[in-house]
Amino acid sequence: MALSFDPFSQLDRFAASVLDSVRAPRLMPVDLFREGDKYVLHADLPGVDPGSIDVDLDGGQLTIRAQRTADTREGVRWLARERGAGAFLRQFTLGDGVDLDAISASYESGVLSVIIPVSERARPRKIEVESTEGRQAINA
Repeated sequence: MALSFDPFSQLDRFAASVLDSVRAPRLMPVDLFREGDKYVLHADLPGVDPGSIDVDLDGGQLTIRAQRTADTREGVRWLARERGAGAFLRQFTLGDGVDLDAISASYESGVLSVIIPVSERARPRKIEVESTEGRQAINA
């Protein structure tokens, strides 16, 4: 069985690796949903050092940054190198209906979870309806 060498695929891999190093920050895939009185954001960040994760809040702008470093082992011959390294960035604009002071974040098993509580004033509530029927004016 003969193995073939495709120089174009090697050139394509080389070009992709060079472009990866100068490319803008990568987007991270997220799931965002509301559960009861909070919004939950899950961001996929596999292989990221937890110490490189930065979650910032500036006004109503939530910014998530993370860094995955390339494997720099010496003395190995890479056969495939498809896991990208570099900076990850995602930004979200939060509305007035969230409690900015109570946002929390945790990282477990390659997933960053950000909990964004709904503010008290934005929570659904019942409003009592008053009726003037049945009231009588008293003349004195």
